[in-house]
Amino acid sequence: MTNISVNKPIKVYRGKSIESTHDIHIAVMTANGKLIAYYGDPLRLTFARSSMKPIQAIPAVESGAIERFGFSQKEIALFCASHSGEAIHTNAVMDMLQKMNLSEEHLHCGTHIPRDTEHYNKLIRSGGELSPAFSNCSGKHAGMLAACTIKNIDIDTYEELENPYQQEIIDAVAAMTDYDRDKILTGTDGCGVPVHRVPLNLLAMSFARLANPDNWKDVSNERKESLQTIRDAMTEHPEMVGGTDRFDTDLMVTYKKQIVAKGGAEGVHCFGDRETGLGVAIKVEDGNGRGTSVASMEVLRQLKIGEQGMLEQLGSHKDILNTRDNVVGKIASDFSLNFT
Repeated sequence: MTNISVNKPIKVYRGKSIESTHDIHIAVMTANGKLIAYYGDPLRLTFARSSMKPIQAIPAVESGAIERFGFSQKEIALFCASHSGEAIHTNAVMDMLQKMNLSEEHLHCGTHIPRDTEHYNKLIRSGGELSPAFSNCSGKHAGMLAACTIKNIDIDTYEELENPYQQEIIDAVAAMTDYDRDKILTGTDGCGVPVHRVPLNLLAMSFARLANPDNWKDVSNERKESLQTIRDAMTEHPEMVGGTDRFDTDLMVTYKKQIVAKGGAEGVHCFGDRETGLGVAIKVEDGNGRGTSVASMEVLRQLKIGEQGMLEQLGSHKDILNTRDNVVGKIASDFSLNFT
């Protein structure tokens, strides 16, 4: 019987044996729509999930909410975050709400057990209960509330597709991707707000524009400034975008403001390189997110982005650990980009 796993681009090893495999799709784009390289289907229609958060933040940044409420750069980074629920995240969300004279009851993101179990355990030991601030999307929702407040848009329905603010977000997605607005299919994300489906290559292009809007032909000054604000907040404070031992955070720390990155559920990861001006979007076909970090590192290697040793610093994200934190396997990449 033929072992079909040997031809898969992502291989998961237990010891020295292949245990599982994943198929992937990759698009590498310029800010003006040129496809530089790809793997799999670069046109795959993809729900961007949380990778869309920097784009969803655009109307909030352009609303005047930052100036009105005095939001810090760390708080702007939270607009784009899928945070781990560490104290630095939940405290910042509460500060944002206080600046708006709102409470957690206004957050419609729901709640869940956060990644940061230390903070969670302290909460439980103190007799506290989980609240919406612990949701990994609470910063995004706080940003939406801020924009709606500035624009006098109903904050009780801010998460609904018909709400004017969600329609402004669709406008921003269409502009950033050059995708026909009427073709943008929406679903409902895990936190209750609309999520947008666009071709993978256009998602990559949006991250090229985010990373270096100077390369985007005919961009308005207002949009250029808002993208720079979002990019700088994310790269200056990557700890707010993810958290401890999170790939997005570690990637942006390692690349020292050169890379802006944001992952999403169901095996989506996007990043833009400020120096080359390239944007990359990755989708793991079966939705397993463990394939995204190694795929991203391999794309960086093949594009020759970064200095020697940077990818080695991120190597721990390839390891598979057991419950005693021993390395018992690895996730490896095995593909070559097709350059156009």
